Amino acid sequence: MTTMRPPLLLFALVAVLAASSAAVAQLEIGFYRKTCPQVEQIVREEMVKIIAAAPSLAGPLLRLHFHDCFVNGCDASVLLDSTKRNVAEKDAKPNKSLRGFGSVERVKAKLEAACPGVVSCADVLTLMSRDAVVLANGPNWPVALGRRDGRASSAKEASAELPPANGDVPLLAKIFASKGLNLKDLVVLSGAHTLGTAHCPSFADRLYNATGQDGTYGLVDPSLDSEYADRLRLKCKSVDDRSMLSEMDPGSYKTFDTSYYGHVAKRRGLFRSDAALLTDTTTRDYVQRIATGKFDTEFFRDFSESMIKMGNVGVLTGAEGEIRKKCYVLN
Repeated sequence: MTTMRPPLLLFALVAVLAASSAAVAQLEIGFYRKTCPQVEQIVREEMVKIIAAAPSLAGPLLRLHFHDCFVNGCDASVLLDSTKRNVAEKDAKPNKSLRGFGSVERVKAKLEAACPGVVSCADVLTLMSRDAVVLANGPNWPVALGRRDGRASSAKEASAELPPANGDVPLLAKIFASKGLNLKDLVVLSGAHTLGTAHCPSFADRLYNATGQDGTYGLVDPSLDSEYADRLRLKCKSVDDRSMLSEMDPGSYKTFDTSYYGHVAKRRGLFRSDAALLTDTTTRDYVQRIATGKFDTEFFRDFSESMIKMGNVGVLTGAEGEIRKKCYVLN
C-alpha cells in the first residue's frame, strides 16, 4: 500500500482542520515557518530512522499521543516524570505499558539543537504520531502547530479519564463526547489498533473470567471467537501473565491497514472495547463496511479527520503552558 495520497484528500483535510473549534484558532499550518522552518523535516527524518530500526514502535508512538490527548488535552503531560510531590500520568496503571518515551526525547533533542526553546513537546508528539502512521503505510494529513506544554500531570486523572480496554459503547461514547469526539470518531480511532501489541493482563479476563448463564465461572467470553480464544490461551496462561505480547491486528500489526476491522467483524477483536463495536448499530455498520476491504480510502480519510479533531482536544496556546527543553521535566 503506498503512502502517497491524492492532493484533493489533503486539501479536504486542510478544510477539516480549518473548521475546527475557535478554541484551537491559534493553531496553524506553518506555525514555525519563521522560528523553525525545518521542524517537520527534522521530525520526519528522525522518525524514518526510528521506525526503520524498530517498526513495532509505530503503534506505541501513536498510542502515546492518544493517551496524552485524553487527559487534560494534547499538552505532552503524559511525557512528564513523577516527582516526590506528584505521581505523573505515565505512572498511572493504564499507562504502565506505554513505550516510545526515548524516541520522543531523541526527536526533541534534534529540534533543540536546530531551534532551541522553540518547538513544544506537545507539537513534537503530535507530529511523531502522524509520521508513525505514514511510515506504517497509512494516510498523511496536515498538522496545525502552536501547542504549548502543560505544567500539570496526574496519575489519578489519567486513571479516571482514559478509555478502558474493557469499556462498552455507552461508556466509551461518554468519554469521547467529553473530549468533543463523536461515535464515528470512536469507531474510526479504534482502527488505530491495527498497529501494536498488548500484554495479556489487558485482555486475558476474556479468556478466563467469563461467567456462563448457569453461573459457571472461568469461561471464555462468548463474544470472542472460540478458535481465536484457544490460540490466545496458548500464549496467555493466566490473567496475570505479563511475559507475553499478542498482536492487536494478527499478521499485520506493523502495517496501518483495514484488517483490524476484518478481525472485529469475525469476533476476533482483542479487547472488550473492540468486541463492543459490534453491539451498537452505528459502530457495527462501520466495522462491517470497512471489513469488506473495499473502502480503504474512505477509512484513511476518516482516520485522518478524526486524528485532526483529537489533536486539537484541550490544547494550550499562546501564553498558556510552556515550551519544555526536555519533555520529561518542567522547565
